[in-house]
Amino acid sequence: YVASAIRNAGHTVEIYQQDIYHYSEEHLTDYLSQNVFDAVGVGGCGGYYQYRKIKAIANAIDRVPNKPFFWMGGHLPSPEPEFFLRKFKADIIMIGESDETVQEVLEELGTARDWSKVKGIAYIDSDGGYCLNERRSLISDIDSIPFPAYDLFNMEHYVLYPQANSDRNDRGAEILSGRGCPFQCNFCYRMDSGFRPRSTERIIEEIEMLKQKYKVTYISFIDELLMSSIKRTTEFCNKMIEKKVNVKWSCNGRLNYASVDKEMLKLMKKAGCVFINYGIESMDDNALKRMNKHLTTEMIIKGVENTLDVGISPGLNIIFGNLGETRKSIENDVEFLLKYDDHAQLRTIRPVTPYPGTDLYKYAIEQGMLKDIEDFYENKHVNSDLLTCNFTDLTDDEYYDALYWANSVLLENYLQNTRHINKECLDKLYIEKNADFRGFRYV
Repeated sequence: YVASAIRNAGHTVEIYQQDIYHYSEEHLTDYLSQNVFDAVGVGGCGGYYQYRKIKAIANAIDRVPNKPFFWMGGHLPSPEPEFFLRKFKADIIMIGESDETVQEVLEELGTARDWSKVKGIAYIDSDGGYCLNERRSLISDIDSIPFPAYDLFNMEHYVLYPQANSDRNDRGAEILSGRGCPFQCNFCYRMDSGFRPRSTERIIEEIEMLKQKYKVTYISFIDELLMSSIKRTTEFCNKMIEKKVNVKWSCNGRLNYASVDKEMLKLMKKAGCVFINYGIESMDDNALKRMNKHLTTEMIIKGVENTLDVGISPGLNIIFGNLGETRKSIENDVEFLLKYDDHAQLRTIRPVTPYPGTDLYKYAIEQGMLKDIEDFYENKHVNSDLLTCNFTDLTDDEYYDALYWANSVLLENYLQNTRHINKECLDKLYIEKNADFRGFRYV
């Protein structure tokens, strides 16, 4: 989206695809030294790996002899921009959605560079002072936002990424059905408040373009709320059927809707839905309440059962260690995951992480578990499967013992199913003499 906005403003854009070609940071420094760019931008989500990778990229950019103007954006720097301005030596941090902000920044870059009049940014002034400008108003008509600049990326690589419940011959793409989320879970950071859905017509227009241009057969809606309401989901599915869009698709879903409207799920199935990813988080009602999930275990169970009943695979995501959770909580989690495992995915449980900007992060600061954002990224959040902060009454050793037990059970369940599948394969091959066998391989 950002690349599309820049190009539409009349600039030339290039994407540095380190993810595909595995270029080293030294390669980036050399590339920027040998090619002239006015500006370089990088964005990212919060997380230990993203932080370390973008830190390495920022250092590589800083080593360029004639360093281009350097900006950052996204979930990683938006909660506390000053830290990233100083630590990563960025010229500008764009806070929140940047489609309009990036155009104004680049326009100002070519003129007076008076950053005080650009909304939605933070910067360090000539005296070394930190400046945080007024937030930019959100784009209200998000149907007016141009499609992402897919053509600037190596789409022949991305369409081959395996998607949930996809076949080997499927070609997939990820799109947004809207921006934002109205919920306020204590472990989740939102750059912007509220939810703005795209129209069904605009979504289908993008899908049809992806089908025509890249032969896409599977769409993954990666925003949180395609299922933002029963009315919207029903309208979307009916239009997909009416227009004969004919793609498989997956989305993130809300179990409060799935638990009360099985007919909606049947319609989703008819419209091509093969997978709904649910943020369950815990099978402990007290913990769910503290998380502000607006869910109960009864709603979760009914919603997952309804999803399975109509023939859609549910993604069951659980984290452990939020406020008030106990050893019994994770035992309930494991029991639930085993009971409703349709073997579509490997399920494991990770610790809850207090990402900067979340209520849980603020709580950790108040309780002295974290000193600041630098302490979080440099010292405490070293891996997503290890503790950052312990919010339970368990000792750290007891906490890790609980995770060890839980994931041992879940991994053994996965291996047992794999062994069962392989035995069925052997039976069909050597007992039934099935000539369609293509070898013991994934692809």
